[in-house]
Amino acid sequence: MKFKRSLLAVPAALALALSACSSGTASDDNSSADASSTAGASTGIVTANGSEPQNPLIPANTNETGGGRIVDLLFAGLVYYDAEGATHNEMAESIETDDSQNYTIKIKEGQKFSDGTEVQAHNFVDAWKLAVSEAQLSAYFFEPIEGYSDEAGSELTGLTVVDDYTFTVALNQPESDFPQRLGYSAFFPLPDSTLADTENGGEHPVGNGPYMLASDDAWEHNVQIQLVPNPEYQGDRAAQNGGVTIVFYAQQDAAYADLTAGNLDVLDAIPDSALSTFEDELGDRAVNQPSAVFQSFTIPQSLPHFSGEEGQLRREAISLSINRDQITDTIFSGTRTPAVDFTSPVVDGFNDSLEGSDILTYDTERAADLWAQADAISPWEGTFAIAYNSDGGHQTWVDAVTNSIKNTLGIDAEGAPYPDFASLRTEVTDRTITTAFRTGWQADYPGLYNFLAPIYATGAGSNDGDYSNPEFDSLLSQAAAASDADTANGLLDQAQEILLTDLPAIPLWYSNVTGGFGESVDNVVFGWNSVPLYYAVTKN
Repeated sequence: MKFKRSLLAVPAALALALSACSSGTASDDNSSADASSTAGASTGIVTANGSEPQNPLIPANTNETGGGRIVDLLFAGLVYYDAEGATHNEMAESIETDDSQNYTIKIKEGQKFSDGTEVQAHNFVDAWKLAVSEAQLSAYFFEPIEGYSDEAGSELTGLTVVDDYTFTVALNQPESDFPQRLGYSAFFPLPDSTLADTENGGEHPVGNGPYMLASDDAWEHNVQIQLVPNPEYQGDRAAQNGGVTIVFYAQQDAAYADLTAGNLDVLDAIPDSALSTFEDELGDRAVNQPSAVFQSFTIPQSLPHFSGEEGQLRREAISLSINRDQITDTIFSGTRTPAVDFTSPVVDGFNDSLEGSDILTYDTERAADLWAQADAISPWEGTFAIAYNSDGGHQTWVDAVTNSIKNTLGIDAEGAPYPDFASLRTEVTDRTITTAFRTGWQADYPGLYNFLAPIYATGAGSNDGDYSNPEFDSLLSQAAAASDADTANGLLDQAQEILLTDLPAIPLWYSNVTGGFGESVDNVVFGWNSVPLYYAVTKN
């Protein structure tokens, strides 16, 4: 029996709306969870913390949080996610399908980029094709579309421009949650000027979102980026302030000091040194709420001693050597929760009883025994190191984790600091890093699948450890094609049980978003994925 569905909320087959901020849900006709609907316009410039983007600001080539928060303000997708994670049309007039495999997408007429050119169907299609042909970092998100290949130069044959405001998408198989993914930055459109010159477009981005660059030199590298409202934007996320300046901090302590001194308006990362005191210090301006953020560290498949049977034994031993309960209590003051899987408790379908999850418990005797078994295959030598970026407030927990490993296994273990996130990510992306390294995932869209496929599927854009398991890949494919959420989540549970055996990354904990805001701003809302809704903040 055929059916036709128009995307006016989360697709019915996979209704994955979150309740991170309240217990309600939102539909496209009632955007009560969208903070901008109740905000009054203001003219003040809002200052917020951030970090220097790793790459030029091309949406599909931006897959880290420093650039991601900026791209999300400069661009608008077919859909967007409100504070609770519910899906709403933004550039899309409608997204329809008869079979969950072939989609017809109509965009709203009269929408414009900040340079005044109209957003048309080809701006989406050509941007998506460019992402794949150039093998950009988020190209993997286009894998379901016919013609996809992970080889540079491939073409998405499943995309067809019908007219200026309509295009069609043909997938390789039915995937009922495909529309829900379209709010992720990989699917944003590019203006003709950037399509013709991506180098200039990445350095001086022209977007269709609620903000635009304040000037040609608004991006001061390693210092800040200044954004002002985009007068061409007509969507629901209209700026309720006079602009947003994101300041790139080298240390979280400096950002917190600026917040408490009245020199910063919005902070989304409380440093370890203030976790036990910030709620008392900030009072009702403190934020501490669950979010769709998962933290781990990754041991590349290529590292000596970490492949084959020896590698599996060592990965298990290291996981069992970490006292997650003690670290989350003493260092994070309860703002983190020890992980029992690879996803997040705030996402619908979360399962805290997966087979094999005991590998994430603290068991020194079992850890030592497994390490000895690995030594019998090939004796350990050297130091186990975890790389981290010093500008992200990670040193304290990395030291605690490596000390726990050191004390349990009797080996040298230590942190390997990098000055900033961009330098760490460059070595990870280039595959020149020679140690384990901190990893984490801030969900792109509110679904379990998003915590698994982009990170652990063979060849995925964020598969930084180069993990590959055909059985895992097959379960992902089956889950994507499932006709209902329960079936999909059951298949994803099976996929996670494989990960709990292979341990391509070592799960650590789920993060609350801990932050705060200054006395001069109002209407500060932190969304389901821990990112503040900057456009909704008011400042007079």
